[in-house]
Amino acid sequence: MIDKAGAEAIAVVARFPDDEGSVALSQYRQGQGVDPLAGAEAIISHLIVRHFRIPCAHAPALLPLPLDPHLSPRSAAEEIGYTFLPCVLAGLSRAPQYVQSRLTAPDSIWANQVDAVVVPETACGGSAILSFANSAKLMITVAENRTTMATPPEAIGIKTVPVKSYLEAIGVLVTWRQGVNHQALRPNLTTLNRLHTP
Repeated sequence: MIDKAGAEAIAVVARFPDDEGSVALSQYRQGQGVDPLAGAEAIISHLIVRHFRIPCAHAPALLPLPLDPHLSPRSAAEEIGYTFLPCVLAGLSRAPQYVQSRLTAPDSIWANQVDAVVVPETACGGSAILSFANSAKLMITVAENRTTMATPPEAIGIKTVPVKSYLEAIGVLVTWRQGVNHQALRPNLTTLNRLHTP
């Protein structure tokens, strides 16, 4: 596909065993657990990306699950199809391509051009975040998006601006870009002391 047809991205669909009654699947459908297939999907995609150096995304093929009236909105999109392939294809159609140098892709964004990073509060242990921790001018951690990585910035000595939500993160980014200290807009300002004149 790459050599003969010039493919610029690869979508992979793999058939996984159905495990309808598992606790992990039930928790995931309720928005509380981890996608039980995500680890295997990540390994498949990463191996293809590492070997072929083009973007890859994975869609599992599963039998449809019984309807759940209490399904979490976070999991709802995955209940629509048998393979979830349309989501993968839509994302891959806009996937960034790998480049070897600035000369081959002058319009690309490089790490030293990134001024700010927004990341879930408990997902600071990944290689990208650790790399940006030394170069980004502003790193914002969002408390409402909990992850199973369980690596907060304090655990690894990264200085961040903690916020509660992504909406608040946008506010911090906007004020920072305009040169306004976001702390000045918080309601818990220090009290003013009366000055005594002689």
